[in-house]
Amino acid sequence: MRVVREMREPDIEAVSSVRVAGWRTAYAGILPQSYLDGLSVEQDARGRRKRFARADGTTLDLVAEDAGAVVGWLAMGPCRDADARPGDGEIYALYVRPDVIGTGAGRTLARAALRAAGERSYRRLLLWVLEANARARRFYGSAGFVPDGTRSLWEVAGASVPEIRYHRDVPEIR
Repeated sequence: MRVVREMREPDIEAVSSVRVAGWRTAYAGILPQSYLDGLSVEQDARGRRKRFARADGTTLDLVAEDAGAVVGWLAMGPCRDADARPGDGEIYALYVRPDVIGTGAGRTLARAALRAAGERSYRRLLLWVLEANARARRFYGSAGFVPDGTRSLWEVAGASVPEIRYHRDVPEIR
């Protein structure tokens, strides 16, 4: 049975593993391969431990687990964009283990994010997706997110990678 819950410190290694595997799968052919090859679960976990230790409650990290194993991770919080409106939240990251893509883990996390956004009084959720990441764009579209026309270039390992911002209204909690 799949469960979504808040991330805890013992989840850090598993979350880092999900993130690194997610990047290597989702961004293959989009980001420089040398950059993807240089990603390290250990390095990611070190940074995540530091962020976790100084967390102030503004960011919410959720994990999806199956039979006690972390299979997905989502991070969200206040929108960081300069043009953010009051009540805007942002999904900073959503990754699932490559072997569970298509099983509903991502949809489960996205639904949990919408509930959490409502509980945090966000009226709108935004996120950035790489323009060339067709799978993610289809996923977010099926979750009710639509491009808002805002684009950006992300500089990574000497490459300029186009990103597109998506948004959707947060349903009212009743």
